[in-house]
Amino acid sequence: MLDVAVAYNRYRFLGNEFLTWLWFMIDTRQDQLREFVEGITALEIGNRIDLENRRDDKVERITIKGDDADLKEGYLALRKGALVTDLNLVFRSANFRWQFNIKGESLNISALKTPETAPPENEEDTEAVALEKISLHEQITKLLETAFRRFVHLRTTETWNGATVAQIHQWLSSP
Repeated sequence: MLDVAVAYNRYRFLGNEFLTWLWFMIDTRQDQLREFVEGITALEIGNRIDLENRRDDKVERITIKGDDADLKEGYLALRKGALVTDLNLVFRSANFRWQFNIKGESLNISALKTPETAPPENEEDTEAVALEKISLHEQITKLLETAFRRFVHLRTTETWNGATVAQIHQWLSSP
């Protein structure tokens, strides 16, 4: 059995590959996202992307932020071999909107903004409002768990090295 530290160092790239793949899916395969994530209306890149390119013991970090930021530098960094290390996402389902950050190295979620819930009208409603808020948090966990499971399944098949990598390269080379 692998030591936890050894396993972490050996496979920590997977989270960054997942976020890079997720950007690819958001840009090119929204219909597939809707197929395997229940209730999704849209998944969008939010207002921040961090990328990292590690080559020859050198690390190049690129951060793109802003509500209307141009992602051209991000695409260029991906073409040079960078991976997404931190991503701000906007998830829409019906009339609801969530926004959050996800870190590739640990898949930790931060800065989660859920849809508004109605304030409790009385003390008895407090539990119902808390349960509704928990349910809204669980939807993001379920979204990421489903997408990550799909990614890992795809990443461990022959399709990854053949068709999927070729499709990602084609995505990056298109204007």
